[in-house]
Amino acid sequence: MPEHDADDLVLIEHVVRRAGEIARHYYGGEYRRWSKHRGEPVTEADLAIDRFLRDELLAARPAYGWLSEEGGDKERPDAQRTFIVDPIDGTTAFLKTRPHFSISVAAVEEGRPVAGVVYNPITEECFTAARAKGSRLNGEAIHVSACTSMEGCRILGPKDMFAHPAWSTPPNTPWPDMQIETRNSIAYRMALVAAGMFDAALVLSAKHDWDMAAGDLIVREAGGRVSTHDGSDLHFGGVVPIQRSMVCAGPALHQLLIERLRHVSLPQR
Repeated sequence: MPEHDADDLVLIEHVVRRAGEIARHYYGGEYRRWSKHRGEPVTEADLAIDRFLRDELLAARPAYGWLSEEGGDKERPDAQRTFIVDPIDGTTAFLKTRPHFSISVAAVEEGRPVAGVVYNPITEECFTAARAKGSRLNGEAIHVSACTSMEGCRILGPKDMFAHPAWSTPPNTPWPDMQIETRNSIAYRMALVAAGMFDAALVLSAKHDWDMAAGDLIVREAGGRVSTHDGSDLHFGGVVPIQRSMVCAGPALHQLLIERLRHVSLPQR
């Protein structure tokens, strides 16, 4: 239903920007915090934003499904479209009062995102995309960088991962000199690549659909490529909402990264 993509994007952006007001209310203040069963942090801000997003989005689209980091199992699994939501992607940054988190929401149909927003409510960066309509940052068109070399590229990922001694063991090869930075929010990392602020982002551990769904669309609509480390497309909203890896970059650099990484053996989930 391509005619609905733009309408969904308008709705998502409006609701997400309002959710940003909740994030700013809690940011740097006093609030309850605890750990989930996997040891991951969660705060009352996560839950307040999740509740607001769910109420507002499903009130406007009652036939849509719902999958959220804070919501557990997928609701309305047979729905044609599903909202995939991370109310605070990068909760650790939020807890440490670092402006490296985001609110991430995508509308997904048949496993592919068709409208998505990644919003950093502290820096006021709102990255948006709809299928076949391009990507924007605060209304201005964005595009991935034209970087064609790993040497000197600006890449987002854990520094200790790139420095791991296993890269010196064949068939691996050590990484060239690169400008390596990280951000707690994977969605935000992907959005920064889409805007050409970084050349690539790399994740070699399992992450959930809500970390990547909106970012996937924003990167691809900005002319980039997104895949697993072996070059497979990401599909969202399945029975197990987990992606085992993620590589995003402009087309030329993405191909170079896949050639370097496709032999690496990672857990399926």
